Amino acid sequence: MNPVDNPYNPGAGAPPPELAGREPLIEKALATIQRAKAGRAPKSMIMLGLRGVGKTVLLNKFEQLAEAQGCQTALFEADAERSLPEMLTPQLHRLLLRLNVIKRVGHDVQKAFGQLRAFAGVFKVSIGEVEFGLSNEVATGDLAIDLSDLFVAVGEAARARNVAVVLLIDEVQSLSRPDLSALIMALHKIAQRQLPVLMFAAGLPQLAKLAGDTKSYAERLFDYPPIGPLDEDAARSALVAPAEIEGVAYHDAALAHILQETERYPFFLQVWGSHAWEAAAQSPITRKDAEEATRRSIAALDQGFFHVRFARLTERQLDYARALAEFGPKGANSTAVAERIGLSVKQAAPIRDEVIKKGMAYAPTRGEVAFTVPKFDDFLRRKMAEGTKRGRSAKA
Repeated sequence: MNPVDNPYNPGAGAPPPELAGREPLIEKALATIQRAKAGRAPKSMIMLGLRGVGKTVLLNKFEQLAEAQGCQTALFEADAERSLPEMLTPQLHRLLLRLNVIKRVGHDVQKAFGQLRAFAGVFKVSIGEVEFGLSNEVATGDLAIDLSDLFVAVGEAARARNVAVVLLIDEVQSLSRPDLSALIMALHKIAQRQLPVLMFAAGLPQLAKLAGDTKSYAERLFDYPPIGPLDEDAARSALVAPAEIEGVAYHDAALAHILQETERYPFFLQVWGSHAWEAAAQSPITRKDAEEATRRSIAALDQGFFHVRFARLTERQLDYARALAEFGPKGANSTAVAERIGLSVKQAAPIRDEVIKKGMAYAPTRGEVAFTVPKFDDFLRRKMAEGTKRGRSAKA
């Protein structure tokens, strides 16, 4: 069928044409935003899930909801190569400029600007080529204290204008432990003051433990909704609804095949749906079209989505990942993986930690390890099989 009319959108973080199965979470986020705007001590949220479940899509949706409610927003992705002050300062600067436009009387925004200048100065942050000047406000150089003071100043400026500030942070597990600790402490201070500052964040499953290990009260400070595969009805809707708009249907056998192959992960549904559309000559999309979509999807994922992650691993990390892959998608006991590569648990532990820090694996429970990328075990087994075939060909 005509690729121009293809309704599916398999890009990273790109909104799907049908955001199916997430309605309860979206409704909860809207209620939380409205509570923040009303000054009713909102509880911030950290979404936890594997790659490809739609966490980034939901953050973007929450930003739209917040802006529709008249809130001021700041959205960014945490980067392990940058400090929290580097990432947060330009976002808060832009947000304060917008707050300043709302109401030009009073000194609350100017105080917040001063606090931001002091914060940027002590942590040596600049925006573009322009460094922040001197400020009458005080910064100590202790990130937890200074970030708390900054958030309070921003929150007071927002409250004076009857608006809420919504921070949206993706990949939060990439923050260093001191930065994560300071962020949690600052949000705790905001909650105690009942100021209209709210955070929606997203990260890999290990984030809840990281936050709890950093500050014990983090488990009470945030809601941690798990974001997983869609249920069967929602997964069907994610495939069928966009196609119906274009006048295209699916055979039941085609749908069943795609749901099985994708395991109902939202990103994979978009990938398979896109390839099924292009494989089909006409409506309805058949089981044969779906099987061709599987072949094309796996080839595309192997060359892009999976290969990018594969290339980030060192040789010893790859050895660990290959051993883990042999246990299947649910992961394995760390001891069993260590034994598979001929190491003691103590010897394998640093390698395991490296793979986790790179965001490729996590610990579902104590002593367990599993991949954060769905179907990555399948990919690694295909790579190992290819290597075996090449070895046999070379010997021949």
